[in-house]
Amino acid sequence: MRKLLVVMLVLTLLPATVAGADDFAAGLAAYNRKDYATALKIFTRLAKQGHAFAQNNLGLMYDNGNGVPRNYYEAVKWYRLAAKQGNALAQYNLGLMYANGHGVPRNYREAVKLYRLAAKQGLPGAQHNLGLMYANGHGVPRNYREAVKWFRLAARQGNAGARFNLGLMYAEGSGVPRNYREAVKWWRLAAKQGYAGAQLNLGVMYAKGSGVTRNYPEAMKWYHLAAKQGNAKAQSNLGFMYYQGRGVPRNYREAAKWFRLAARQGHASAQSKLGFMYYQGRGVPRNYREAVKWFRLAAKQGNASAQHNLGFMYHHGRGVPRNYREAVKWWRLAARQGDALAQVKLGAAYEGGRGAPRNYAQAVKWFRKAADQADPLAQGLLGLMYELGHGVPKNYILAYMWASLAASRGNAIAEKRRDYLERRMTPAQVAEAQRLAAEWKPKRAR
Repeated sequence: MRKLLVVMLVLTLLPATVAGADDFAAGLAAYNRKDYATALKIFTRLAKQGHAFAQNNLGLMYDNGNGVPRNYYEAVKWYRLAAKQGNALAQYNLGLMYANGHGVPRNYREAVKLYRLAAKQGLPGAQHNLGLMYANGHGVPRNYREAVKWFRLAARQGNAGARFNLGLMYAEGSGVPRNYREAVKWWRLAAKQGYAGAQLNLGVMYAKGSGVTRNYPEAMKWYHLAAKQGNAKAQSNLGFMYYQGRGVPRNYREAAKWFRLAARQGHASAQSKLGFMYYQGRGVPRNYREAVKWFRLAAKQGNASAQHNLGFMYHHGRGVPRNYREAVKWWRLAARQGDALAQVKLGAAYEGGRGAPRNYAQAVKWFRKAADQADPLAQGLLGLMYELGHGVPKNYILAYMWASLAASRGNAIAEKRRDYLERRMTPAQVAEAQRLAAEWKPKRAR
């Protein structure tokens, strides 16, 4: 969940008490009916007479290229003239130009200065963006409390982006104590305004049961709303719900449909899952080449599961010619990210000398990393390395410990090795091995 700068330019409505209000209203009416030539003529005349509202709107027309070729320099010129007269919307719009580097060199400090001027006049968009600058440390030292302050002011005025970001702050415990209920409250308000990111996050909260009672149908509802707006993460999550049958009857075709939509937007997790569906032949005809295609796209983005699966395809020659070296290459990338399955396979490649030179020490290294994550296959293999003295000094106590841990997780081969070892160990050695197994705790992926 990222905090993004909201780029929104505002067309000013002129109060009726301002001189030239009738002319301005005529210009605004022309703009709204897309008669840009007439609007440009009216706004230009009024702007040259010093009307701040017209200056702002003339800047907007140059900014958007409405009725004139887009010209950021000209837009900045007119925004600046209006901003100097204290026009809050012009201050905000000029701040956006500095934040984005349009018509002026990017300058976050100047953007903050202008947002602050507009925010102090109560402009919710400026309050929101000032909060973002504090949250991201752009132009000011990062200060989550100050970010929360400005998000809250804008959120109370109904700014959907501010409501979304205020929800993030509560969810992350940034600038406020972590409070999932408060996060849900603000995301719900933004979601009801159609803010896709809030709809996605609200769906996640219902799926996890964070801040609300777990409710898969409600999660599906919010994922659907965000997914229909093109939110790739929501599309991927929706696909997962159909794949698992959570909140809806299991439907692999629907799962594949939503994964594909997200995958085409470059969502790595969806690409990986779509590849797996082609590998399984679920919801789509089995097609190993298509599986490889999607695994590769996700793997190149660093998705560890896809890297592991792509290595598997090369190892077994499915959808690609068999290539053990290529398999090891992808398993190594996944293993370095802590993927236990890839760590086991990389260890096995070193142990067997397939795709990599035989190296028992390296095999032990990768088996241990996966074993530390409670992978039963890795635990069994690591126990075997200790039993045989491959890559480590022979040690029946440690061999028994790892075999016992693997057996407790259903590894039948390891169970046989454990029983074999017990017949060759003293009671004291067995007791020590059992003590070590009882005290063992899994470690985080590394």
